[in-house]
Amino acid sequence: MKLRVGVDIGGTFTDLCVLDETGIVAVGKVLTTHDEPARAVEAGLAETLAKAGLLASDVEQFVHGTTLVTNALIERKGSRTALLATAGFSDVLEMRREHRYELYDLLIELPTPLVPRHLRFDVPERILADGSVHKGLDEDYVSRLGKELAARGIDAVAICFLHAFTNPAHEQRAAEILREVAPGLRVALSSEVVPEIREFERASTTVANVYVQDLTERYLRDLERRLHAAGVGPSPHIMLSNGGIATVDTAARYPIRILESGPAGGALAASAFGAAAGETDLLAFDMGGTTAKLCMISGGTPLVTHEFEVDRKYRLLPGSGLPVKVPVTDMIEIGVGGGSIARIDALGLLTVGPDSAGSEPGPVCYGRGGTEPTVTDADLVLGYLDPGYFLGGGMTLDASGAREAIRKRIAEPLGVSVEEAAYGIHSSVNEDMANAARVHAVERGKDPAKLPMFTFGGAGPVHGVGVARALGAPQVVAPPAAGVMSAVGFLTAPLAFDFVRSSRAGVHELTWEQVDALFAEMEAEGAALLGESGVTHSRIAEMRYAGQGYEIRVPVTGDGSNWPGELIDEFVSTYRNLYQRTGPDVSVEVLNWRVVSSGPAPDVTLRLRTGVGSGDARKGSRPAYFPQAGGFVDTAVFDRYRLVPGDEVEGPAIVEERESTVVVPPGATCAVREDASLVVTV
Repeated sequence: MKLRVGVDIGGTFTDLCVLDETGIVAVGKVLTTHDEPARAVEAGLAETLAKAGLLASDVEQFVHGTTLVTNALIERKGSRTALLATAGFSDVLEMRREHRYELYDLLIELPTPLVPRHLRFDVPERILADGSVHKGLDEDYVSRLGKELAARGIDAVAICFLHAFTNPAHEQRAAEILREVAPGLRVALSSEVVPEIREFERASTTVANVYVQDLTERYLRDLERRLHAAGVGPSPHIMLSNGGIATVDTAARYPIRILESGPAGGALAASAFGAAAGETDLLAFDMGGTTAKLCMISGGTPLVTHEFEVDRKYRLLPGSGLPVKVPVTDMIEIGVGGGSIARIDALGLLTVGPDSAGSEPGPVCYGRGGTEPTVTDADLVLGYLDPGYFLGGGMTLDASGAREAIRKRIAEPLGVSVEEAAYGIHSSVNEDMANAARVHAVERGKDPAKLPMFTFGGAGPVHGVGVARALGAPQVVAPPAAGVMSAVGFLTAPLAFDFVRSSRAGVHELTWEQVDALFAEMEAEGAALLGESGVTHSRIAEMRYAGQGYEIRVPVTGDGSNWPGELIDEFVSTYRNLYQRTGPDVSVEVLNWRVVSSGPAPDVTLRLRTGVGSGDARKGSRPAYFPQAGGFVDTAVFDRYRLVPGDEVEGPAIVEERESTVVVPPGATCAVREDASLVVTV
């Protein structure tokens, strides 16, 4: 038996999924070990395989996603890093841009730069915008500086010279010198990490990459060692933020590319299940223990963006974080998950999140020392969760402890019953997520009321129908193994990587031969990096009307026979679809040329074995709280593993599996689809 394993490390749980040629054969979920993340992966893999009677030696592919890079940037746990910039530009990290995300806030907060000012250096050199050398590199200065940095215990250096994306010669020579005089330094070049215009974003991304490089490489090598010791033969593949996978060597060289690897897996899974059901446009909603994520699936693929921010001081406000210019799955993240803490604020109002109890100590009901009520505690008090069947019975929840925490911290200050307080927590989370989903969809030209919602994550199916009703969405789809869906999505991803070249010019100033040669250069890099047969390449131009501040992505599909008319027509069409209007009558220019190189997509069956055993799928009933029905209602409880395609369930009902629970409120119906997904019509 040949097995494929996906593993996703989240803020609260580490999720595992095992596939063979017939579909999903085993899933697992263990608490994340934040001090040593690979330990949870090792333990979870051994436990999951043993329970299913499977062998580690049969694993032929292992795909992994992690929050390690994101956490290191937020918690400032990377290497001591210096920045070498063109003379006069060393303060770009602190000066940022003139944009203020809160125009009238006099006490506006911004993330502290990863490199303090005393470690940012002005290097005598200057390359002009056209790539010509205005002032040569002062090699003696770089040599002296490299020796000094090594002597002062600096671990890493980011080099970001002006216009290096046009001519990288000075960056490359500076790196050679540093490696000669200080071979222990890690060195990252902006011309390799992100060869694009916009100085602040380029410097920020290059610094972030080298800042986490040592931590990431040590973790990945430790993971690789543990897997081999456990009997797994192949080296792991690592999930990239854009929905592709890469080797350990590539991920270790460009750790910033795995910044959002976990959420990308969930979006891929939503795409795969949606495509199998003929639904190419949908809203993917992932709610785990720490955060909730929302992503648009359009035309069968997740939307991708090249603008992302880490460590936002205000979670939903662009401009309040550290910009990272790498391709990531386009999604919005909200600080509400199963472990999000509920409290009464200074105005006497109920608020939930963004801080989370995580896995240590976790929600009060975990019995691990938590004292503050969380969303999971509220869902337990409302009867949506079975205290004896959490993680399939692997963890017994303390319902009385959860009830007491909500009574003391929420119900008594508000003067309401414990049940009303718990439902207030539950519904507040639903409304927050619905509001964020509405904004996210509308900004991308979609109407959320017309899209089915694909919900997953440990807490997603519990809240899915509530969020869908707040949005007016017609259906909620809860896939099999919803609690570990990001890990499932990892196994649908091909090897892939993005390449970019900045070359600002008017479209009419360029010949097809120039453009084709630029694309061919990047495609050769992609073929060499992925190193396998069947690599395909997608060509993209980032274009704008002359005078605009930002650009849009336009596919380049022609062969040059109608150059440049075909590209301009494609730009105008893309622009009209995005903004519902035609742009001004001015010339069109290109800023960046991009290639996405991908290996063959894996052939997988995403199906959970259902109808296991004999007997009725109904396993009993318990009281669950539905205010529209007057309070607690005796609610039928079903075993998901005994439901088969074609079965239907009328609400109120609860459908349980080991890693997640689907809540079907009164007035809703739930049907089992051919792929074992549950479709709730709200």
